[in-house]
Amino acid sequence: MAALSRDQITTSLRGISLRQIRLATGVILFAYLVSHFLNHALGNISLEALESGVQIHMAFWQFLPVTILFYAACVVHTALGIWALYERRQFRWKAIEPLQLALGLSIPMMIIAHVIGIRLGQTLYGHERHYPQILFLYWIWAPWRIPMMFAVMTIAWVHGCIGLYLWLRMRAFFKRPAPFLLAAAVLIPTLSMLGFYQSGRMVIDSDSTEWRAETQSERQIGTRAEAQTLDRITDYFLFGYFGLIGIALVARGVRAVNERRRGMINLSYGNGRTVRVPKGLSVLEASLRNNVPHASVCGGRARCSTCRIRIIGDCSGLPEPSQREAFVLGRVGTSDPSIRLACQLRPPADLSFFQLFLPHTISADGHDSHPTRIGQERYLVSLFVDMRGSTQLAEKRLPFDTVFIVNRFLGAVSQAVLESGGMPNQFVGDGMLALFGLSTSRQNACRQALRAAAMIAANVDALNKFLEHDLREPIRFGIGINGGEVIVGDIGYRDHMVFTALGDPVNVAARLQDMTKSLACEAVISDEVRATAGLAADALPHHDVEIRGRNETMIVRTVEDARILSALVDEQQSAAA
Repeated sequence: MAALSRDQITTSLRGISLRQIRLATGVILFAYLVSHFLNHALGNISLEALESGVQIHMAFWQFLPVTILFYAACVVHTALGIWALYERRQFRWKAIEPLQLALGLSIPMMIIAHVIGIRLGQTLYGHERHYPQILFLYWIWAPWRIPMMFAVMTIAWVHGCIGLYLWLRMRAFFKRPAPFLLAAAVLIPTLSMLGFYQSGRMVIDSDSTEWRAETQSERQIGTRAEAQTLDRITDYFLFGYFGLIGIALVARGVRAVNERRRGMINLSYGNGRTVRVPKGLSVLEASLRNNVPHASVCGGRARCSTCRIRIIGDCSGLPEPSQREAFVLGRVGTSDPSIRLACQLRPPADLSFFQLFLPHTISADGHDSHPTRIGQERYLVSLFVDMRGSTQLAEKRLPFDTVFIVNRFLGAVSQAVLESGGMPNQFVGDGMLALFGLSTSRQNACRQALRAAAMIAANVDALNKFLEHDLREPIRFGIGINGGEVIVGDIGYRDHMVFTALGDPVNVAARLQDMTKSLACEAVISDEVRATAGLAADALPHHDVEIRGRNETMIVRTVEDARILSALVDEQQSAAA
């Protein structure tokens, strides 16, 4: 168990890249932004509500561990933004990505004076600048700062929303909450700006000699000398930040010159097209630079595998996959050294390859009218069912009669799947693959598959009675049910695309269906499906079986009469209720 835990930890660490760190720090900063904006929105009520809200806001964000985490996220996220400016060689992505980068890089220069004036002033001089002091500064002393404040609020919010959208758009659950998230993305900053405006008007109305003496003392806002010191610190930070951006831009130029000096390489796409690019570009960057269509759902972030290419010829001279690339390739189950991610591979010499996902099948931005069909990883339950004896049936009947019977069988099976909440997916001869869990939970998907198996048995019994005068022996069948993480998406070519699931769990379900012959039963169910559905451990006989293509044995459950599965599921649900 300890070794397994270490392996799991190692695998998880291999999956962490700079993009994952940037995402984690961005989420922390966005959480602070949401908290801050909601606090501003209280200004629509009263100044007292605004002050009460800021006390709660500060109590959380100035708690020492949270403060350390927050400022670490600020530094790391800013540094990674500058690194992204240097690292990105190609800016011909969709406009949303360079826009996000530009907005992100502009935020520190716009808020540094605000942060130093409030947070550093409190740390160094004990200033007590809360909303009365800040609102006085913006609405009475320096109203020209108000447009700047609204601009930085908009920029920071748009930058964060773009980042969250690029992260969540590939998630299976995103389609359902997307309208609500859009509403929140519009309402929160709108209410925040309205709250800031309303509270500012309240300060203007409250402005008097007594009010200024109470809220604008030197203890609260500091002396002129202290303000000048904070201004100089702000200037130093700005100069340093501009210097870092300048260094990144100069480094880009130096790198471009060095790459040209190191020479050019040829990339051949396997379809007769060849481009000549400097050494150091990734294959995906080379494609974008030369306007060669190349599939990349995640935009070159190594979050998907749609930019995969297969190397033609010797690949021993290529650089080893990075940790992130190895992690992604491992997730899709490939150990072939000739298969690489185009967004990560930077060939040092001429290279020939072909794309595994054609760009007309999956567009570069990964979105069309069916966003769930671009390729996603999710948990599904696969049910394979096969009709027994169809070959012998065809030998003794007219072709049309055989097709009629097979179609009636597949119709009975499909009806059971649909009524149970599943989706008939592929028809192969007299067999069918059905999928469960496309729009429901794991537990419910497993229960739906078990109910479908029971209903298949009942429907086939009814079909046998209907055809008893035409059949020498009743129709028999075998069912295999297994669940697990699979890749779902459109597979095929041009107008011949089929939505299906790919992965080891699907293959195992087919193997379990074959085992019904040797185990003399109607259905074989993986123990994982049994446990997820909530059936008792002793509800069905269990067997340790060997699965072709797997090194370890697998625990399965056999069902001699599939019709009992519906009663077992009902019994479990009644006990749970």
